[in-house]
Amino acid sequence: MSDRVPQGILPFTVPRHAFIPRKASATAQWNGEDHWIDRDNDPDHWWEMVHANTAIVTQIDDGETELTAETVQRTFNFTCSSSAPALVFSFLSLLETRPGDKVMEVGTGTGWTAGLLGKLVGDEHVVSIEVDPSLAAIARKNLARVGRSPRVIVGDGSLGAPDFAPFDRVHITCGVHDVPYSWIRQTRPEGRVVLPWAPAYQVAALTVQEDGTASGRFHGECSFMMLRAQRDVPGSEVSANADERETVSSVDPRKVTGPSAGKRAFLAGVLPGIDVSGFEQENGGFTAVLHGDHSHAWVRSDGHRTLVEQRGDRNLWDEAVIADARWTALGTPEIDRLGLTVTPDGQHVWLDSPKNILSKIE
Repeated sequence: MSDRVPQGILPFTVPRHAFIPRKASATAQWNGEDHWIDRDNDPDHWWEMVHANTAIVTQIDDGETELTAETVQRTFNFTCSSSAPALVFSFLSLLETRPGDKVMEVGTGTGWTAGLLGKLVGDEHVVSIEVDPSLAAIARKNLARVGRSPRVIVGDGSLGAPDFAPFDRVHITCGVHDVPYSWIRQTRPEGRVVLPWAPAYQVAALTVQEDGTASGRFHGECSFMMLRAQRDVPGSEVSANADERETVSSVDPRKVTGPSAGKRAFLAGVLPGIDVSGFEQENGGFTAVLHGDHSHAWVRSDGHRTLVEQRGDRNLWDEAVIADARWTALGTPEIDRLGLTVTPDGQHVWLDSPKNILSKIE
């Protein structure tokens, strides 16, 4: 994924520092280290981190918990941030805006990217949607501070902004499991929609067609806070009365769950609506977790044997093993051979061409 700055803006034409609170938590993208930044107590460090390639958390727990050096260490519920500049500029480059384009942004956050979009196409052509009224108010103040005035509205971003459609470009700053068709419907033919596709942790750049569908390829890894309407995988809850089945598997969960980006996208295509994740255990073991469609699988390997617990109507681990075998039979296609199509009926992953949609495992 390119990190070049889009033509028409310089990195600090819309200065990032005007959108960062005096106290926040910055993560350095070059080594993953977290830094608590406090402009009052250590201004030099604050300026250094704000002007570096860092992701900066500005809200936790939807604002219900005050962001402090202590609370940010106790939660993974980060609910607003300023993305690292390299990633921001990559998204804007993929968006391929032209002066005068009408742009919808979903996820205003601090307001920085709305300001950059305003610089690219003109403030009057930008509509940015923020679900959190308090964040929207802060973003408006931040934007006014640097002389920018894109329209910031409060609402459910998954619904888009039909009152202002159609748009030439749609810029999404939050992860999605399923691409809302409203975004496609509100985009002109030949328009672009750039979004973080959560099932594969990939940036997807889609072009809208005359027939109302949108297709495109993936352009590199990314990780974003989820669209609030999609924080939970649909059907992730399992009935307390569901049968539980315990078995032993001959397949290593490490092999099935990744770390290949192509594998993640492939699994999302043939097992739609099923979340698949895996993580190392401190004792050297490995655990895979699969859930969705009111079913669940918990797979644990200690290096000698793999224990499988499955609940609900579907045997998700068995399906994932079949999917892994299919991916291998196809030559282990990597992410550059895969793409995404969105239609009124849903989203579909394809291999090599939008005409070659991956069939679901039944």
